[in-house]
Amino acid sequence: MSFRILSKAFVAQRMAVSPMFARFYATRKFTDTHEWVDIDNGIATVGITDYAQHALGDVVYAEVPEVGDSFSLGESVGVVESVKSSSDIVTPVSGEIVEANEAVTANTKLINKAAETDAWLFKIKISDEEELGQLLDKDAYAKLTEGEH
Repeated sequence: MSFRILSKAFVAQRMAVSPMFARFYATRKFTDTHEWVDIDNGIATVGITDYAQHALGDVVYAEVPEVGDSFSLGESVGVVESVKSSSDIVTPVSGEIVEANEAVTANTKLINKAAETDAWLFKIKISDEEELGQLLDKDAYAKLTEGEH
């Protein structure tokens, strides 16, 4: 077993998370519009839930936002289309897009295979941490989708 010695600067940088972010650090949350959100040090990684991809069916088209674009909470940032229907992707927080997953636009089947892992859609730098409070935890999301089956 080996141990890595961490510098004081490294530890200080990792601990420099606001109290609000600390509550959500590396935490999975959900929206009532069926997006999942992983928050890690001020960046939210967003994708559609497994529940949403099942409801859509075979995904045939995905559009993700452009890096550098800014959005406000609740704005449509892209779309996922299937043979059954289409669904807007809504941003769960305000901020600037810092990364877009082009793998899902090139291979839309990835969304059906790995909706809550490899098929994340975009990463957004959170500009208003107060908005994190409106996200749902796992139990609240399960209760929301319970009656929709």
